Amino acid sequence: MAPSAAQRTVIENCAIATVDADDTEYASGYLVVAGNRIESIGAGRAPEGLENVVRRIDGTGHLVTPGLVNTHHHFYQWITRGLATDHNLFNWLVALYPTWARIDEQMGRVAAQGSLAMMARGGVTTAMDHHYVYPHNAGDLSGAIIGAASEMGVRFTLARGSMDRSKKDGGLPPDFAVETLDGALSATAETVDRFHDASFGSMTQVAVAPCSPFSVSTELMKQGAELARAKGVRLHTHGSETVEEEQFCKELFGMGPTDYFESTGWLGQDVWMAHCVHMNDSDIAAFARTGTGVAHCPSSNARLAAGIARVPDMLKAGVPVGLGVDGTASNESGELHTELRNALLINRLGAHREAALNARQALRLGTYGGAQVLGRAAEIGSLEAGKLADFVLWKLDTLAHASIADPVTALVFGAAAPVTASFVNGKQIVKDNRLLTVDEDAIARATRDEAQRLARIAAQG
Repeated sequence: MAPSAAQRTVIENCAIATVDADDTEYASGYLVVAGNRIESIGAGRAPEGLENVVRRIDGTGHLVTPGLVNTHHHFYQWITRGLATDHNLFNWLVALYPTWARIDEQMGRVAAQGSLAMMARGGVTTAMDHHYVYPHNAGDLSGAIIGAASEMGVRFTLARGSMDRSKKDGGLPPDFAVETLDGALSATAETVDRFHDASFGSMTQVAVAPCSPFSVSTELMKQGAELARAKGVRLHTHGSETVEEEQFCKELFGMGPTDYFESTGWLGQDVWMAHCVHMNDSDIAAFARTGTGVAHCPSSNARLAAGIARVPDMLKAGVPVGLGVDGTASNESGELHTELRNALLINRLGAHREAALNARQALRLGTYGGAQVLGRAAEIGSLEAGKLADFVLWKLDTLAHASIADPVTALVFGAAAPVTASFVNGKQIVKDNRLLTVDEDAIARATRDEAQRLARIAAQG
């Protein structure tokens, strides 16, 4: 807990959804922040006699929730949005890899700024980036991405990706856009040593993240898992995203994706997979048995016609599930708060229909579920005394939401709610839907310029 001398911020008169184990909610309550921790939370007014209160916020008309946690993204894609809009996954990758293979450090930094800015102004307090495109002589891409997150003030996990299966090996990326097995492992280990902070409340963590079964050798999968566990960091990759991926695994490895992952050491409580759309009962049982997590990306799955993930069945089985934006070349808005609504609606198109998900389950996916998947549920994801002060004030008294009595229903079912304030580690990073830490307009100009520069370079071949 924070010491009594810590500076305090008090938020009062707001609805609160704590997303704790009991889904505790307050129709009108308070939140006291001391330093970078939540000191107390409850119904009614804040306790009298608090010392060192430097700020009081009247939360009338607002819902306070934990900050949103994004569990899957590809920041670099911010500068290739709006392309290959009528493609399935494999054709989309074939169309875009020649362009992605030409990114450099400056492009990576600016694309990360754009991706982070869009998420942060929409209530994301913890972000992650699965970056796996490291063209030869592209510069310090990992450092550029982490620098952008630090500047934004967002809690961040870099999933340091890699590919070693290029076109000449039957993969999709150009030869010059992949690494060697040894090069990928060495660079990943260096990134972990350079940036990973395992301490409570850390702002930067690193995961080991070979891209996918069809762009990575079996040796890189196996040795990547060994590296992650030797370093004490988490593991991330794409899994079971499309029917074609399942066919690929069966043809190449003689087994489906989940069995292949298990054979390479890629199931466990320290692992989370993106998508997991095509999972049978046995696959879900294996994830539940091993505690393997899932990053559910409903908008991207729909954009690429991948299918509907069996999220209700995963949750019933006890699989940890969080939400992901996915790369913004397959989710052009790049906003996680819209995924709350899309997760609920898309899953209701599946077998469970109206019983698939409700508003509170959707909010849990975007908060505590994401914290579980990233291995940080003891620190973030719910509003509880002692946890880190990562939270959002959603404005729900405007035309868009004022006639919806239940604030959680308003947030999830309604239009995207304005963010009056967003706090990370006890520090405010958003005020009235605008970022406080960076210049949004400058980022917009820079992303446009870098997108145009990349398009010119790609056109030259």
